[in-house]
Amino acid sequence: MLVVMTNYDYIIVGAGTAGCVLANRLSANPDLQILLIESGGQDDYFWIDIPVGYLYTINNPRTDWCFKTIAEPGLNHREIGYARGRGLGGSSSINAMIYMRGQQSDFDQWAALGNRGWSWDDVLPIFKASENYQHGADAFHGDQGELRVEERRVNWEILDAWQSAAAEKGIPTIDEFNRGDNFGCAYFQMNQRKGKRWSASKAFLRPVLHRSNLTVMTQSHVHQVAIEQGDQGPRATGVWVSKGNNAPTLMTATRETILAAGAVASPQLLQLSGIGDPTLIKRLNNEVEVALPGVGQNLQDHLQIRTIYKVQNTTTLNPRVNSLFGKAAMGLEYLLFKTGPLTMPPSQLGAFAMSDAEQLTPNMEWHVQPLSLDQFGSPLHPFNAITPSVCNLRPSSRGSVEAVSNDPLAAPRIAPNYLSTPEDEAVAVAGLKRTREIMSAEALAPFAPEEWKPGPNIVSDEALLDAARDLGTTIFHPVGTCKMGQDADAVVNDRLQVHGCSGLRVVDASIMPLITSGNTNAPTVMIAEQGAAFILADANQAGS
Repeated sequence: MLVVMTNYDYIIVGAGTAGCVLANRLSANPDLQILLIESGGQDDYFWIDIPVGYLYTINNPRTDWCFKTIAEPGLNHREIGYARGRGLGGSSSINAMIYMRGQQSDFDQWAALGNRGWSWDDVLPIFKASENYQHGADAFHGDQGELRVEERRVNWEILDAWQSAAAEKGIPTIDEFNRGDNFGCAYFQMNQRKGKRWSASKAFLRPVLHRSNLTVMTQSHVHQVAIEQGDQGPRATGVWVSKGNNAPTLMTATRETILAAGAVASPQLLQLSGIGDPTLIKRLNNEVEVALPGVGQNLQDHLQIRTIYKVQNTTTLNPRVNSLFGKAAMGLEYLLFKTGPLTMPPSQLGAFAMSDAEQLTPNMEWHVQPLSLDQFGSPLHPFNAITPSVCNLRPSSRGSVEAVSNDPLAAPRIAPNYLSTPEDEAVAVAGLKRTREIMSAEALAPFAPEEWKPGPNIVSDEALLDAARDLGTTIFHPVGTCKMGQDADAVVNDRLQVHGCSGLRVVDASIMPLITSGNTNAPTVMIAEQGAAFILADANQAGS
């Protein structure tokens, strides 16, 4: 029987990407007692390991919180699913596995906002230190870290042709992304090892579970952070946590409490703990411990517009999945060789470009899929097709996450506020037009592409924008709801300490002041590495 203490040096809330990294790094000091609390369960579900299993883990309550947005005005009042990982590894157990750091300009802009230690030159060594790169170390990659990065293990004729088409239309073919300037078209590199998903749990947590100073609690729900008001101001002293139907127990943290629950749950927990906008906290009938109006604000996400083109004279995933023989052949190939379609992430080919001449760096990204379906969970279409999805990498729209109940398991109100600015509307229209340009290239002519969604009859800018509102959906990159900075809406400083409350940090994607221009999992690993270094440095200073 596991005996759980109630007193620790550090308590980490959330065993997702950031929490797994933090647990690894902090528990490396045997003199520190670490508690990692996860509201979900173990990551032992069959479909987590198989890369194409995202089709069965997203929108599955075993592995996904299955959140939904409000009826978004910018999406013609549609509610959309908002997947967040549930269980060890968090969203890294259900995500696209794409290893994408973002661009140099992203991090230099963070630093320009006054956040010391967050420029590209500061963070590149951190990315490299975490990385175990298939091709070995070089100026941009490391090969001694835990996070495995590998190339794809399946090829599609139609994707090679799309890459050539992009080159025809001014988006050059490049070797890879992740070198600071992503302009071009390349195949994504992935967090996989030999054809299996390589989540943060596998990379960082499982190898250190044997450490006697690390305790991991699953199926355990944090109700709120315990806050004491003292002569020096508010201080976090631990968390109230329950398991099963038991009453909440106070777990104390003598050094720090660290929220690593992600851009949805971390602000929600702060609000339930009396830290946030006073109006919201009073609406929940809670005491205001620290007035921080920015908690839950500044939500940013990448909205993808999923166009679909029927193609001929080639084979895509659609007919293979819709055939018993095709399914059997794919399963056998994976079983024997760990290659083929079952190793596929949701997207294999990517491209970055500028929406207009005023952009200094790429602000649009394509995720190109050799398949098509109406939405996640729907069957693949009965015809051959591809899905070139385009997203605005630097949206100016800002949304919010707000707790609606003191029940920590009650879904918060998620309002991304997509397409709410003229700038975002213009990029959406530009993305659809540019996609059509690429699809009209000579390289794709042998495949006779036929636009199915939004449809060739959608021509005017007004009609294209309305189509974007109908087709747009999240690419699952929420960030920014506990943003880093010193302005009135900032929640943490550049060492990720919560403003106005000692002993409390937020270390996850919610601290991004501006969203990175690319997939957000790799930057979250970097943020956790930075956070762990800050925490250990402060501990050493206090002990000296």
